Amino acid sequence: MKKLITIVLLSAISMLANAGSNQATESKFKPEEISAFAKNVEKYAAKQGARAFIIARVGQPKSKLPKGIDFTHTAIAVYSEITLNDGKKVKGYAIHNLYQDAKDSNKSALVTDYPVDFFWGVHTLKAGIIIPTPELQQKLIEVVASGQNKELHNPKYSLIANPFNNKFQNCTEHTLNIVNAAIYQTTDMKQIKANTQAYFNPQRVHVSRFKLSLGSVFADGVTTKDHKGKVKTASFGSIAKYLEKYELASPKYIFEA
Repeated sequence: MKKLITIVLLSAISMLANAGSNQATESKFKPEEISAFAKNVEKYAAKQGARAFIIARVGQPKSKLPKGIDFTHTAIAVYSEITLNDGKKVKGYAIHNLYQDAKDSNKSALVTDYPVDFFWGVHTLKAGIIIPTPELQQKLIEVVASGQNKELHNPKYSLIANPFNNKFQNCTEHTLNIVNAAIYQTTDMKQIKANTQAYFNPQRVHVSRFKLSLGSVFADGVTTKDHKGKVKTASFGSIAKYLEKYELASPKYIFEA
């Protein structure tokens, strides 16, 4: 009986369990394809005058993603001076991520990488881009430059973390925390979560709570312990709607190869 439950469960949550924010090690595309795509994303952002923006990628086939969720990983990109392996310094976008730990799926770490790295393991050469207002961009840069983004990190990872509390965290909630720290000029987590509750509308996860609850037994990095009632989480799309509603960003842009 236990084996049967396991099989049914793993089938039911397969759309979620493998869609975490992992740092990619393998690629479906040729290096030159990824490099060209990443460079074009950078050029698009630069053309818009973006010094900081929100970026998302697709790590799973659309058929495996819950309704309403189009991207599997979200982060903050900041125009920076980058030191290459040979010591040469160049200008480009550094991407500030929360990645699920490869060895312990219940944990996460903050990792800075670059566009080619960011898109290395994608399922589709497609990027979600949100460009905040110049004022908010500057505030985002200050949060990252001061290291306040590290103060906002909770290493206890859950793929479907509840954005209204800080019991667990995923990449998109961490991104939202950075955005709200910039907007409200605070790293006080209680204040950030109070403002999130008041103004942010999260994404409903259209998988039954029962199946998700069982998922925590069999799949690391998936838990509903931080949820009451319907399971909702932060998503790239919900962050876009939030910033657009309060006129803090241009409409989201989907960039495809």
